[in-house]
Amino acid sequence: MRKFLRYGLTAIALGFVLSTFAAPETNAQINEILKRMDAHYKALTSLRTNVTYEKYDSVLQDATTRQGKAIYLLQKGKNPLIRIDWIKPEESLAVVNKKYILYQPKLKQAFVGSTDNMKNKDSSSVSSPLAFINMSKEELKANYSIKYIGEESVSGGTSTWHLELTPKTAQKYKLADLWVDGNGMPIQMKITATNNDTETVLLTGLEKNITIKPSVFQINPPSGTAIKET
Repeated sequence: MRKFLRYGLTAIALGFVLSTFAAPETNAQINEILKRMDAHYKALTSLRTNVTYEKYDSVLQDATTRQGKAIYLLQKGKNPLIRIDWIKPEESLAVVNKKYILYQPKLKQAFVGSTDNMKNKDSSSVSSPLAFINMSKEELKANYSIKYIGEESVSGGTSTWHLELTPKTAQKYKLADLWVDGNGMPIQMKITATNNDTETVLLTGLEKNITIKPSVFQINPPSGTAIKET
């Protein structure tokens, strides 16, 4: 269950990476980046991408990494459809209309539930990012400060603008960092917890505005799979 909570959050984190937001304009550079993000988000209808997820334990000074592929499809009047298929361990996670399913074929089990309920779990690795992505633009303006760090290259050599978001009130995380490419696409996100543990999501090999059928987001475990509600 703990493993599910740790990795299950990644689909929600991905949703955050793909989303747009507004924030106080501290300088012209931030204003330009947010303008490009807004334009990019409005033009984005679908996405297929490779995903790299890293969890770093600051006490043990140990990092665990997993890779997979993700798809994203915008729905008019509804939340986007999201699916991630992980490699080693093999897992498939889908979020459809605030309902999630995490299927683990080798263990012959699947976890199902509501993303609304996940934010109430007593887990800093889950509640903090979910609370962050579920805030409105107005809440973000009131509760977060944005700092422009500079131009940086992420893994793979892509040039980006680095933004640092700091909560104005105490949270279970102290920082959220975004790396945004020249098109206004956030391709990397990092959440830093108050204990300095971090979770990082990197997107590569982007295919934008392609045809993706809504049916591919449905995960239907075979007969004999243990279904566990969370």
